Amino acid sequence: MKSHKYILQIVLLSLIFPLALHAQKSSEIFRAAGSPHNPKVQISFNKYYTSEGLATLSKKIADAYPDLVRRESIGKSSEGRDIWMMAITNYKVGNADDKPGFYVDGNIHSNEIQGGEICMYTAWYLTENFGDMAYITEMLNDRVFYIVPTINPDARNDYMKEANTAHSPRAGMIALDDDRDGLFDEDGYEDLDGDGSITRMRRKNPNGNMIVDPKDPRVMIQIGPDDIVTAQRYELLGSEGIDNDGDGRINEDTHGYYDPNRDWGWKWQPDYIQRGAYKYPFSAPETRAVADFALKHPNIAGAQSFHNSGGMILRGPGAEEDISTYNRQDIQIYDAIGKKGEKIIPGYRYMTVYKDLYSVFGGELDWFYASRGAYTFTNEIFTAFAYYKDKNGGRDQQYSFEKDLLMGDAFTPWKSFNHPTYGEIEIGGFKKNFGRATPGFLLEEEAHRNMAFTFYHAYHMPHLSVSSVNEKKLGNGLIEVTAYIKNDRLMPTHASQDLKYKITRPDYISIKGAKVIAGMIVMDEDFGVTQEQKVSPEKIVLKNIPGNSVVKVRWIIKGSSNYTITVDSEKGGIATSK
Repeated sequence: MKSHKYILQIVLLSLIFPLALHAQKSSEIFRAAGSPHNPKVQISFNKYYTSEGLATLSKKIADAYPDLVRRESIGKSSEGRDIWMMAITNYKVGNADDKPGFYVDGNIHSNEIQGGEICMYTAWYLTENFGDMAYITEMLNDRVFYIVPTINPDARNDYMKEANTAHSPRAGMIALDDDRDGLFDEDGYEDLDGDGSITRMRRKNPNGNMIVDPKDPRVMIQIGPDDIVTAQRYELLGSEGIDNDGDGRINEDTHGYYDPNRDWGWKWQPDYIQRGAYKYPFSAPETRAVADFALKHPNIAGAQSFHNSGGMILRGPGAEEDISTYNRQDIQIYDAIGKKGEKIIPGYRYMTVYKDLYSVFGGELDWFYASRGAYTFTNEIFTAFAYYKDKNGGRDQQYSFEKDLLMGDAFTPWKSFNHPTYGEIEIGGFKKNFGRATPGFLLEEEAHRNMAFTFYHAYHMPHLSVSSVNEKKLGNGLIEVTAYIKNDRLMPTHASQDLKYKITRPDYISIKGAKVIAGMIVMDEDFGVTQEQKVSPEKIVLKNIPGNSVVKVRWIIKGSSNYTITVDSEKGGIATSK
C-alpha cells in the first residue's frame, strides 16, 4: 500500500514541478512590445559575428524552423568560403518559387559589417514571430525572402581578425599589385602598438601644423593662420605602419584594391573611368554568385542591400548618364517607400546616388533594378545623429560620445613608439570598430528599424487577387464572364525597365473548366471597349498589372459555370478565384 502512495507522489510531483517551473519562468519575463514571445534561437544582437559565426546562426535558425527556412550555399568566395542564403517563407502554403521574392544582402564591402547582423536579425525576426504576429504571418504566407547576410565572407573575417582601420579592407581578398611594382599586397598595415586596430601616427615637429586640444588630450586640432601657439606642435604621419618594400611609402599596397560594388553588369566602366572596377562585370566570384542566383529567381520584385555609413536610403541611378533608365512612374514608387523610410529610421535621408552622393558605375543597386526589374534600395547604416540624437551634432561629437557612452573603450590613448623610419613617434586614435560600425548598445535598434523599412518595401511588392467575377447570360448557352484582377500594393507586376527590355514574361490570366468561345481585355467597361485575343483566348496575356489598380478580362464561354480563374505573374505570384 505504501508503495502505491509513493508512486502516486512521484506522479503528482512530475506533473506539478514543470508547472511550477513554468510559473517561475513566466514571473521572470515580461515581453517587450514588438519582440518575439519566447525565441527558440537565442541570439545577442549587441555584437558582431565572424563569417563562421553568421553561418552557424543561419544554420541554427534553419534547423529550428524547417517549415520556414531553406538554407543553401549560392556559391564560393575567392578563398573558398560558402556564401550562405536563407530562403524564408511558409513552405506549407503555395510554391515558394511562385511567390513574389524579396532579396536582401549585406557586407558587400568587408568593413561595412552591420549588414550581416541586420540580415540575421531579419531572418530571426521573421521566423520567431511567424504565427504570433499577423503582419509577419501574412508576409510569409504570400512572399519569400532571400537573405544573404554576407557576400564578402573572406574580407569580413580579415576586417575582424586582422589589424585594420575602420575603412579597410573595402575589397575582397583577391591580391592585386596596387603600386605596380610587380609584388602583390606586400606593403599592408602593421599593428605597431598591438591594440588590434590600425590607428594614427603623429610626431613632434616644431614646424608642424597640429597641436593637442587643451580641452581633450585625445584630439588633434589644426593651427589657424592667426593663432599664436606656445604648445608643442605635431605633424600627422598617416595610418600606423612601416615601409615594407623600401619604396619610400607606407601602406600603399594593402589588400588588393577593387570594389565589389563596381563589378556589376549594368553601365560597367573600366578602372580608369570607375575607380575600383575589376577585370570585367562579375569578375569577382562573390558578385557572380549573387547574380547567378538572381537570374535563376525571376520572381524577385524587390531588393535591399546594407552598407555603411552616413544614414542614407539610396536609390539609383548611380550615374547621371543613366538617368533615363528611371521613369516618372517608378520614381513615384521609390519616393513613397524612401520617404516612409525617413520616418521609420530617424536621422536617415532618402537620396539619389548620382545627384546627392557621387557617380557610381557598375553598382549592385542599378543592376538589380535595371537588369532584373526589381525596385532596389541601398541603406548606408549608422549616422552621427545617433550619438546624441542631435541633427546638428555631426561627427564633432564623436569624442564626447566615445567618452560618455562607450566609457573610453573605442579609443587607444597616444603612446610613444620608436619607428624604424620616423624615429620617436606617438601612436593612438579611434579603433577600427568605431565611427562606421554601430556601437553595440545601438545595434539592435539599428537592425530593427532597417528591417522594418525592408518589410515596408517587401509589403508593397505586387499582391494579386481575383477580387470578383461577374456573369451575364447571353442566350443559346453562352455566358459572358468578367473577372476583376486586383493589385492592392504600390508596385506593378512589371517595372518600366522590365517592360522596356522584356526582362520577365507577361502576366497570364486563365480560365479552366469551361469551353471558351472568345477572350478579351476590357479596356473601358462603361463604353464596352474591349481588345480581343484571338489566339488561345482561354489564356489572356497582360503586359502589366499596375499597382493599386484593377484590370478586367472577359470571356465568352459555353456550358456550366464550374470554372476556375487563375492569375499567374512571375513577380506578382499566383492567385485563384474562390
